[in-house]
Amino acid sequence: LRGGFMLAEERYSIILEMVRENKSVKLFELCELLGISESTVRRDLSTLDERGLVKKVHGGAISIDDCSFNSVEQDMEAKSKIFTEEKIAIARYASSLIDDGDFVFIDAGTTTERMIEFLPNKDVTFVTNAFVHAKKLAYRGFKVYLPAGEIKLTTEAIVGAECVSSLQGYNFTKSFIGANGISLSGGITTPDRNEASVKAAAIQNSQKVYVLADHSKFGKITAVTLAQFNKVKIITDELKDKKYMAKANIKEVM
Repeated sequence: LRGGFMLAEERYSIILEMVRENKSVKLFELCELLGISESTVRRDLSTLDERGLVKKVHGGAISIDDCSFNSVEQDMEAKSKIFTEEKIAIARYASSLIDDGDFVFIDAGTTTERMIEFLPNKDVTFVTNAFVHAKKLAYRGFKVYLPAGEIKLTTEAIVGAECVSSLQGYNFTKSFIGANGISLSGGITTPDRNEASVKAAAIQNSQKVYVLADHSKFGKITAVTLAQFNKVKIITDELKDKKYMAKANIKEVM
């Protein structure tokens, strides 16, 4: 009886919530939950499919953002050995965006680290929460600042409340941010809450924000969202899933 008194849009929101939570939903589950006929459920799923909100499949529907969830983060050494050519292409393009007089935040990460060798010899000041990056930047002759905070060994990054507080005092012209996952439902994500807070602080205090992410990061979701698509421009190698082009500002470099 419930379904008879429920508006179609109310049913749609319940269906979408179930798909969001479970990544998929079955016809018979919806018939039971909503108290409506199979033919009505099919019509509802067809409508949602046409709107691009779910993908209708035999016996039910699945999330259009069919993401794999990643909870474990690799260390820097492991990350540095994968997608090397792609990271170099992304880093080379990202470095070309830096101009004289820029005040730049460079995030910890293997792709952002690759930027340093391609940086133009210009009058640029850098802030980074990666002590390895800081050493390389200083060696190149740039003025570089490290924020205060706690060291996280797996990503060789400085994190924590002190780090966030330090970054909130700056006004960056550009920030270059690493990410672990990019998905339609989660936006830009990373596994660690402390690192997400640092990245979010840099994003909030930047005129322009670039997320550096090779193609393997798309369709993945990790624990913490650090930004939505409207806040950033994504630099990637080559995007196989073109649905992201309509939702985000993306530059392909390969």
